[in-house]
Amino acid sequence: MMPLTENNFISEEVCGGGPYIPGSLLFQWHITERCNLRCNHCYQEVYGGEELNFKGLIQILDQFKTLLADWRIQNDKRGLKGHITITGGEPFVHKDFMRLLEVFAENRDQFSFAILTNGSFIDMKMAQRLKTLNPSFIQVSMEGDKEVHDSIRGEGDFDQTVSALKALVRVGIPTMISFTAHRGNFREFPKVARIGRKLKVSKIWSDRFIPNGSGHDAGTEPLNPQETREYFEVMESARHESENAWFNKTQVAMHRALQFLVGHGKPYQCAAGDSLITIQPNGDLLPCRRMPIVVGNVLQTPLSKLYQTSEEFLQLRDRTRTSDGCQGCFYDKLCRGGLKCLSYAMTGDPFQKDPGCWQSPSSKDGGALKDSQTSLSTST
Repeated sequence: MMPLTENNFISEEVCGGGPYIPGSLLFQWHITERCNLRCNHCYQEVYGGEELNFKGLIQILDQFKTLLADWRIQNDKRGLKGHITITGGEPFVHKDFMRLLEVFAENRDQFSFAILTNGSFIDMKMAQRLKTLNPSFIQVSMEGDKEVHDSIRGEGDFDQTVSALKALVRVGIPTMISFTAHRGNFREFPKVARIGRKLKVSKIWSDRFIPNGSGHDAGTEPLNPQETREYFEVMESARHESENAWFNKTQVAMHRALQFLVGHGKPYQCAAGDSLITIQPNGDLLPCRRMPIVVGNVLQTPLSKLYQTSEEFLQLRDRTRTSDGCQGCFYDKLCRGGLKCLSYAMTGDPFQKDPGCWQSPSSKDGGALKDSQTSLSTST
């Protein structure tokens, strides 16, 4: 088991003798599956279905606040906050979205919040309104230069995305660009990094495409191990370019599954079902939206009970479990199998080795990486 620290477990008693509460809680809330776009790589299967009215949304928010209260008490960390990322679908299409954000702002002493959006509904007037609510950040997706982005998200969307990013940066909201890497666009990342730098966004980050939902049906292909390694090298080169650009304040982040193997950062561990929980528009509770395992519905069973007793969640939190195919790897307990949602999508089992991992436990590369990372891993 990993050392007990504020970043994972707080005490032996919490870990072994009572309900499990992690050192932080991130609630990703999909309030709608409706969306004005039909992106080629989307993990959704439908673009409608049941969604809650304002009263139902507040009911779920109250359950999250109850879970937060338990977390603070059992951790003896009453001053720490939780965090909500609110998204969809496209969250702006929900009629009660802005009203819910106002409630978030009224509860900022308990949790911070951020918005994940495609940017379609953000102009200067909306950006100014959002600024008054003080979100931690707003994330907008970009998939390449104009031609590639529009081929994935729809004609004309690139210009709207850039317009939204400009408005958010201008009013002073911390703004992020997310990039979803697949076989058709992964070499576009440096272009996106340069665009983000020109726009002066706060951060650019990326994760790999998960073949679920519409993206799988559309034939979008995930990266194989060789392409994954090449992609991370592309990212590292873009990060180096950004770090050496004059007057640049845009961070190119490499803190996702396996990226540390090239980016030399802290090994990333999947947080699904642990410090990350996800709720769907109908109240279904998942470990992560990209790992669509329904463990219950919070409108039928309280969130706190599901969180503390779900067998699926408990298995995902087991720090002693090594994913199949990772046995003997120096990083087996540090990265814990890589991108578990990708493993689940491609094998049906989140405890299989990341399908994009090129690392072999017995390879010479593994030994070299071990030597170069020993000081890092022993300090984490």
